[in-house]
Amino acid sequence: MYHDLCEQAGSVDGQSQDFHLYGTVWDLIPGVITSMYQHQREAFEFMWTNLVGDIRLDELKHGAKPDVVGGCVICHAPGTGKTRLAIVFIQTYMKVFPDCRPVIIAPRGMLFAWEEEFKKWDVNVPFHIMNTTDFSGKEDRDICRLIKKEHRTEKLTRLVKLLSWNKGHGILGISYGLYMKLTSEKKSGCTEGNKVRTILLENPGLLVLDEGHTPRNERSIMWKTLGKVKTEKRIILSGTPFQNNFLELYNILCLVRPRFGEMFLTEKKVGRRHYVSKKRQDKFSDKYEKGVWASLTSNVTDDNAEKVRSILKPFVHIHNGTILRTLPGLRESVIVLKPPPLQKSIIRKVENIGSGNNFEHEYVISLASTHPSLVTAINMSEEEASLIDKPMLERLRSNPYEGVKTRFVIEVVRLCEALKEKVLIFSQFIQPLELIKEHLSKLFKWRVGKEILQMDGKIQPRYRQTSIEVFNNPDSDAKVLLASTRACCEGISLTGASRVVLLDVVWNPAVGRQAISRAFRIGQKKFVYTYNLITYGTGEGDKYDRQAEKDHLSKLVFSQEDEFNNVRNMLSKAEMDHCSKLISQDKVLEEMASHDQLKGMFLKIHYPPTESNMVFTYNQIAPELS
Repeated sequence: MYHDLCEQAGSVDGQSQDFHLYGTVWDLIPGVITSMYQHQREAFEFMWTNLVGDIRLDELKHGAKPDVVGGCVICHAPGTGKTRLAIVFIQTYMKVFPDCRPVIIAPRGMLFAWEEEFKKWDVNVPFHIMNTTDFSGKEDRDICRLIKKEHRTEKLTRLVKLLSWNKGHGILGISYGLYMKLTSEKKSGCTEGNKVRTILLENPGLLVLDEGHTPRNERSIMWKTLGKVKTEKRIILSGTPFQNNFLELYNILCLVRPRFGEMFLTEKKVGRRHYVSKKRQDKFSDKYEKGVWASLTSNVTDDNAEKVRSILKPFVHIHNGTILRTLPGLRESVIVLKPPPLQKSIIRKVENIGSGNNFEHEYVISLASTHPSLVTAINMSEEEASLIDKPMLERLRSNPYEGVKTRFVIEVVRLCEALKEKVLIFSQFIQPLELIKEHLSKLFKWRVGKEILQMDGKIQPRYRQTSIEVFNNPDSDAKVLLASTRACCEGISLTGASRVVLLDVVWNPAVGRQAISRAFRIGQKKFVYTYNLITYGTGEGDKYDRQAEKDHLSKLVFSQEDEFNNVRNMLSKAEMDHCSKLISQDKVLEEMASHDQLKGMFLKIHYPPTESNMVFTYNQIAPELS
């Protein structure tokens, strides 16, 4: 059966290059230019110039220009239409190069967002999602006829989709995890698996990596696997390519342009490679290239950032989100909260647990800073457990007012319900979300799946898409969405929310920006307020400072030459026109901070500066709190 399928899929349907002899690539889809924003139009031409060499069709008759190498990075602020841009590019690229076999690799849940975008824009190109067991109805007929009497298995379904795509029918969508699984090292005696591996590594003519910062660790199997893909026609889509450090950024740039590092080799260094073996040459050049990059980026400041930007400029297209200025507006706040006495004592007792392990310690502090009862979920030694009255804490679990962050959340939700606003609550851990779900159910008599929605890694992507649609529907009963930053902070639209609560502080500033951008994005019709919560005395403030420094570096490098201002805390057009009537006043926060029974939990409410070349840090306000 497998041999027959492969024989059937062995040849691509004969197709001619279906495009005009004259004109530009814009003429391939008449009228599409009018449906795109200015930054998308510029990026569209940028992609054509980088991958092919020109936008004029008469210059493309013989394929890409010989001096064109590698791909490009589309670094547009989250929520500014990168998916739509990529779809238009792929459509036109397939018209010029009908045998190109495009592949989109994305986080699993985002594949359905891509599918929805294909439907929304009525794209008449088959999109085969390898991660689902459903057929789209656009699989190759001859291949489907061969398996008509076969028992449908997940393996067979994937094979039909893969071979239909390989035959030249459509676009392949696959998650990073599944791609890594199917392209793992060759196995002796596994003909079918090796054939699949070969197809996925050698046959794509266009590779699109959505959230392309995902494979950034050079030691990871995923990064190494993507480096083996034959085509150099690659596009990385990422609103936040700078994640933690410049070495990760280097790895990302090497993925999109495999020969990126060679630009750092001098003639002298290249000459030295002549006297060593090929393996030692590669090892030597790789080490040297990284060394030059590390030296260049070791101390990036406002004064020397231009040198790094000049290196990226030829193949990185940047849009910082000025299109978002047309939205009602965004106001981000950092809120330092005072824990009640019991929570404060619990924090002190557990603050050293896991101190030798960064992840474990972060987990402990995050739980304790949200609600004291959550520390019962922590694995402790007998000595550590003896410091905690576990039965007492379990009795307090149902009382949200024993935890300063849970108290804040309950009051925000209460006031937002009166204003008919929806709230989006993010945490990197499941336990705080589960606890808040219990509190909301008990206090407001709300039902899970109706007023309360939850999205985390346990929920199947298909059901997740349904939850997104329900939450964004203004007529639905949904009032709160509890979301895991790991499962839901990238690529999805949650414009139903006008309030975003970030329960914990993470080391990577891109996580917070991505989370906020689920609500503050194209399609949002309300002013968006975000609350970054810090529990005083937990070390979260120091973490916020590290996050702010990384965020500042990202802004320095990924900013347009004439634009250092960031969209965070921007004034909307309405505000600029009517400064005397500042519409960003937060009625919810104002009500809470002035309420006699609530104002005591606020130590400081701060709005970070609007200029991206200014860095607000927690330590700037810490002296005021002591």
